[in-house]
Amino acid sequence: MTDILVKLFVKNYDRTEDQKVRSAYGILSSVVGVICNIILFAIKLIAGLIINSISIMADAFNNLSDAASSIISFIGVKLAERPADKEHPFGHGRFEYIAALVVSFLILQVGLTLFKSSFKKVLKPEAVSFNPVLIAILCASILVKVWLMLFNRKLGNRINSTVMKATAADSMGDVLVTASTIISAIIAGVTGLKIDGYIGLAVSIFVMISGFQIAKDTLEPLLGQAVDRKIYRTISDMVESYEGIVGSHDLIIHSYGPTHRMATIHAEVPSDINFEKAHDTIDKIERDVLEKLDIFLVIHMDPIEVNNKTVVEKKDMVMGIIGELEPKASIHDFRLVNGEFHINLIFDLVIPFSYSKEQEQNLLKNIVEKVRQQDARYQCIITLENSYIAEK
Repeated sequence: MTDILVKLFVKNYDRTEDQKVRSAYGILSSVVGVICNIILFAIKLIAGLIINSISIMADAFNNLSDAASSIISFIGVKLAERPADKEHPFGHGRFEYIAALVVSFLILQVGLTLFKSSFKKVLKPEAVSFNPVLIAILCASILVKVWLMLFNRKLGNRINSTVMKATAADSMGDVLVTASTIISAIIAGVTGLKIDGYIGLAVSIFVMISGFQIAKDTLEPLLGQAVDRKIYRTISDMVESYEGIVGSHDLIIHSYGPTHRMATIHAEVPSDINFEKAHDTIDKIERDVLEKLDIFLVIHMDPIEVNNKTVVEKKDMVMGIIGELEPKASIHDFRLVNGEFHINLIFDLVIPFSYSKEQEQNLLKNIVEKVRQQDARYQCIITLENSYIAEK
């Protein structure tokens, strides 16, 4: 059913990196969500009025709030589609993250409300009426919500949309809440046990955890997150594959939305290279990365010594020492400056973010000691950096 709807209403549905295609997916998700929730609202409201059931009518208005979540998703997708302008040169893609954050707050609100009402029922248990009509309507509601959850989850995974994944989680929360009502009613009808409050507490905690996790996942790209190891390797390998590039470091990626990414990287080139030729190579790499990976890459060119035998030997010596002390550490921008009484070894040391201040100082101390054991004239001038790569 999902694939049929996508093929009917999303033009060029396989081009998921295209912002217009993503917008079409978002509109489809929102419209389907609004339609399903409005239908459920109407059916439950009419049924609740006919059989005079407050619980069904309350659930009806819950579906109305779910329709509002779909509308928020629609607004977020449409705002994210807006092109860049002079005030926002990197586009408006982060509106999609903001919409997902709003939906996560709605999920948290549903969980908190259920927790409060369930806690009251634990303190003062109430009889749950076993009404076959009520059970049938709630079961039908669950089927619709399960399909809606799978629909949004599939679309969200297909285009990597946080707002659709959040909407899927919202539907999952509704399924659990409704299912807990049915289970409580059946158990009460068969055994007379009043466990409605306890089941509600368990479900509310699950719903709140789900909302919190969605909020956390949404905030990470907004705040700035470490570079995924796979994309780090893809960009680094691509940059280093060009003639004249002997290494790279300090890759940083900024996300301005699911399809708007900007990155910077330092590319190492031989210090004796023709810099006009090197500049042409850099320009070509930037164009190729934009075309193939859809990432706006800015490259800083770092000239390094590759033909000076002494510099290369000293760099290899330092790298060997650091590799023994901390395999996760690395160095770049290595320089050697000879003095009358000492030799300066100047380099940047990259260490994991998880390092404490004490670990940093111990590592620096051990590096300096082991280097000076090779030659007492060596003076290490080290600039400490943290890695931008996500740790496993």
